[in-house]
Amino acid sequence: MQNWLTMTASDLGRGIGTGEIDPVELTQCYLDAIASHPHRDRIYARVTADRALAEAGAARDRAQVGRRLSLLDGVPISWKDLFDTAGTGTEAGSALLAGRVPDRDAWVLRNATARGAVCLGKTHMSELAFSGLGLNPITDTPPCVNDETAVPGGSSSGAGASVAWDLAAGGIGSDTGGSVRIPAAWNDLVGLKTTSGRLSLEGVVPLCLKFDTIGPLTRSVEDAAQMLAMLEDGKVADLKGASLKGRRFAALQTVVLEDVRDGPGAAYESALKRLSDAGAEIVPLHVPEVSDAMTLTGPLYTAEAYGLWRDVIEANPDAMYAEILERFRSGAGYSGPDYVAAWAKLEGCRAAWDAAAAGFDAVLAPTSPILPPNLDRLMTDHDYYVTENLLALRNTRIGNLLGLSALTLPTGTPSCGLMMMGAPDCEEALLRMGAAAEMALT
Repeated sequence: MQNWLTMTASDLGRGIGTGEIDPVELTQCYLDAIASHPHRDRIYARVTADRALAEAGAARDRAQVGRRLSLLDGVPISWKDLFDTAGTGTEAGSALLAGRVPDRDAWVLRNATARGAVCLGKTHMSELAFSGLGLNPITDTPPCVNDETAVPGGSSSGAGASVAWDLAAGGIGSDTGGSVRIPAAWNDLVGLKTTSGRLSLEGVVPLCLKFDTIGPLTRSVEDAAQMLAMLEDGKVADLKGASLKGRRFAALQTVVLEDVRDGPGAAYESALKRLSDAGAEIVPLHVPEVSDAMTLTGPLYTAEAYGLWRDVIEANPDAMYAEILERFRSGAGYSGPDYVAAWAKLEGCRAAWDAAAAGFDAVLAPTSPILPPNLDRLMTDHDYYVTENLLALRNTRIGNLLGLSALTLPTGTPSCGLMMMGAPDCEEALLRMGAAAEMALT
């Protein structure tokens, strides 16, 4: 039973299908592991044991009569604490929302439940999802699986930690500027950022509605494909026979290689070589408009975030972590014309990107240019916090600004990920390439 905790979600699902794994025993195994884990309270905000066991019991009944709802029917997963869960607190890592208990599941959680997924509980996150570090002194900060003195990446910090520490078979997070991909990369997981608008945000506590997306953090690309289908109640991407032979990738040169630390830089170069050895053609690509897009973060992200949260924040600003409060309030300085002008400029950047990337199957970059920063220093050194947070989010934010689908894969070097960026609404093709790249990287 103990190896159940380290198996992929898909392999667990296959075991349930053959009768080798009982969903109730599997769920109890995870619940016991959570209860006894030294980092349990740093990873899970709330554990929904009664719900999980009831869902597992229903999954067992279906399996016994051959009426399973999906491959993941009976598989236990965790949910970031911004997805509404009926009757269970959903507070988005903020004291501002303390005691908030929705009466209806989020749209994606309803879909997952309809496919038979078992809800283990809600995981900790950066306050209101507005940080790429995963540091949250208001609720709790999960540890990075590779360095317990470091932050795990955010804002889906607990989602990544729950999988990396073997306390969930998969985690569901959100990604507004990298919040799925950073914790996935820093905890050696696969992370999928979906295209904005592909998955409904109904029942999801917002940060920036124009950029918020939903995605899974998993142990394999196959798991990511299965979970995407689960979240939207759709068809699973076909990964069979995936190969890198004949694939043409662009290695982005603009912005993403600036100030890359030695570890992530070496891991990235090694990953590119392995993809090339597996048959992919890799071509350097310069897109000057990426630099232009990066300058628009202020009027687009912070203006919208503060606009959505201003009244709630200013009614009780002392309840917030000062670094997050400062970041929200920085959005107050932008006007309506600033916001409109920024969007007009961004649309031009997106058109330029589409033209430059059109001849490639995907565009590659290091997922993060830095390794997980030290937690204690982040708490005491403001300049370090600001610098590391901006660098953590820099490369991943490109995918959000340009409206892309994106995938991060482990490179084999701890806490170093390879990011593949694909065209909007082309997740299935991206996952297929990711499956082939995964084989080359392991």
